[in-house]
Amino acid sequence: MNKKIGNIFKGDKVIWMVFFFLCMISLVEVFSASSGLTYKSQNYIGPIVYHAGMIAFGAVIAIFTLNIPCRYFKLMTPFLMLISAFTLLWVLIGGQTINGANRVISLFGFTFQPSEIAKGTIVLAVAQILAAMQRENGADRQAFKWILWITIPTCFLIGLENLSTAALLFAVVFLMMFIGLVPMRQLGKLAGIIAFLGITAVSMVLIVGHDTTGENQELTKVEKVEKGKKKSAVEKLLHRADTWKGRILNFGKEAPLPQDYDLDKDAQVAHANISIVSSGIVGKGPGQSTERDFLAQAFSDFIYAIIIEELGIVGAFFVMFLYIILLYRCARIASRCENNFPAFLAMGLGLLLVIQATFNMMVAVGLAPVTGQPLPLISKGGTSTIINCAYIGAILSVSRSAKVKKDIKE
Repeated sequence: MNKKIGNIFKGDKVIWMVFFFLCMISLVEVFSASSGLTYKSQNYIGPIVYHAGMIAFGAVIAIFTLNIPCRYFKLMTPFLMLISAFTLLWVLIGGQTINGANRVISLFGFTFQPSEIAKGTIVLAVAQILAAMQRENGADRQAFKWILWITIPTCFLIGLENLSTAALLFAVVFLMMFIGLVPMRQLGKLAGIIAFLGITAVSMVLIVGHDTTGENQELTKVEKVEKGKKKSAVEKLLHRADTWKGRILNFGKEAPLPQDYDLDKDAQVAHANISIVSSGIVGKGPGQSTERDFLAQAFSDFIYAIIIEELGIVGAFFVMFLYIILLYRCARIASRCENNFPAFLAMGLGLLLVIQATFNMMVAVGLAPVTGQPLPLISKGGTSTIINCAYIGAILSVSRSAKVKKDIKE
């Protein structure tokens, strides 16, 4: 019996344990945080049944993916690049709007986010380029150009509707180039250009965007229509500028005193802070959150705040520790690989999951502006849950099928 189970759960056992704990935490906390969904639908079991089904299907995808020898992932790159480019253009033109942005595509009754597929595709392509162009002293100088040729257009298409995802992806690619020994001079120039473009982008957002944080948000319907008619080409391209400006201003302003806090204007951040402050060391207990009824994205963007409220500081550090272990095991797996491609792929996917988790947790505790990034493998989701499980499967595939260095004993 144990042998049969071992044949199913192949690969790094620590990764499997981290995956199991994250999924279990997800089931408990999403069930607790979905009170708003259950109230609206009057179906108290439906949301968690759906989420459990997504996790179960994701686990099947992970098992299927880990059984694919990692060398075959290279063959998927051209097809995934075409699919990513096509769907990213499709979502901009005919995608469904969620929270003011075109982020999902509806197909045969199912919806999916092209950005989730694009993220993994870019990591796969970058790993392949870095591996193919490794020299004795590091990566060939041409690798830098090839990586930017595929990364910049993809990040641009993603960033028009989801700037935080584009920034996350670019950060992962930058770290992969650093790990892949791309010449530091090239990385230094890129860092300088990014800093300049970042300052320029923030300036453009502050100029083009309208302040929706204070009294200016009280506009009549006529005023909103007039503003829509007067929009320039730049404003139409940056139609998310109002949202971005609001997040920048909210994050940059000085925190008010508790008695002066406006719970209506800053509802998400305010109730996230309340949930954290009221948590204590061990929390209120699973299912005992009170702020879940006030947080609009309690089951997604702010689920870490609910975890802190219910499981306390202990639970918060435990979740954080799981992601640290995940990244450590990915680095360990990469260090054991004889070939470069599986090593870069494992590290890239590990960085993708852990950096996104870091962004989400920093937002929940007020250390970063609201980004809309879910907590990988914990937040409620469809496409994101399944794709993240596929990433875990790919990491497990590397741990199982990649050639191990001869000087490392099993």
